[in-house]
Amino acid sequence: MSAHTRPTSRPPHPLAGLLLALSLGLAPAAQAQTGVEVEKPSVLRKLVPAAQLEQQATQEYRQLLQEAKAKGALAPADHPQVRRLRAIAARIIPHANRFNQDAGRWKWEVNLIGSKQVNAFCMPGGKIAFYTGLVEGLQLSDDEIAMVMGHEVAHALREHARERIAKSQMTQLGASLLGAMISDGRYTDAFRFGGNMLTLKFSRDDETEADVVGLDLAARAGYDPRAGISLWKKMEKANQGAPLTWLSSHPSGRNRIKEIEAQLPKVLPLYEQAGRPAP
Repeated sequence: MSAHTRPTSRPPHPLAGLLLALSLGLAPAAQAQTGVEVEKPSVLRKLVPAAQLEQQATQEYRQLLQEAKAKGALAPADHPQVRRLRAIAARIIPHANRFNQDAGRWKWEVNLIGSKQVNAFCMPGGKIAFYTGLVEGLQLSDDEIAMVMGHEVAHALREHARERIAKSQMTQLGASLLGAMISDGRYTDAFRFGGNMLTLKFSRDDETEADVVGLDLAARAGYDPRAGISLWKKMEKANQGAPLTWLSSHPSGRNRIKEIEAQLPKVLPLYEQAGRPAP
């Protein structure tokens, strides 16, 4: 080879990158765990405009906070439990886009209300509220709070409220059409947007899906999904005295624990990959 001759460059072998990754002790991307699987949302939800639902939810949320503040029940931003809740949310929310691309534009909020109610919720648009009766009354750990928060956030991400209202509208529409045919049409205004977010009840299927998606979210955020089992044991124990608001339309604790145990093989690897970030 003369001094003026350069060797011909060759493209890297397709397996070169994989061999390099293996030599460095890196796992191929294809082996990464994908988490839980969910079905496509019902097309019925399109009957209710998402923006309109989020606007109504925001109005109801504002009203709730104003009423709580007037009673001295709204915890301030520097309250230790508020800081704790918001820190947990800050780790869960970045994974929300996996289940709803619109979550990236939501104006998320997390607040704590002083009440004996064992309750929590996440309204459409990311408006989260916890009650002290749940956080302090049951002495929840961070992992257990993450299970509750993941569950409630999942309801919003999977648009369960939107779907429930749409189904209600379809029922009302049927009553309206029937009323128009057999009576004076007094039901003709039934097909309109409505529904109070605070009193909306989800189906058992929705609740189960929220449990599953919530486990995935919490695990990706670095919270131990096995805490879902201890959470529901606490819930069952607390529910022996009087029915809890949060459990009014939920599946039984035993059934939820069975579902959590069935999902653990899918979500524990996510938890192990995420690790526990420093507080």
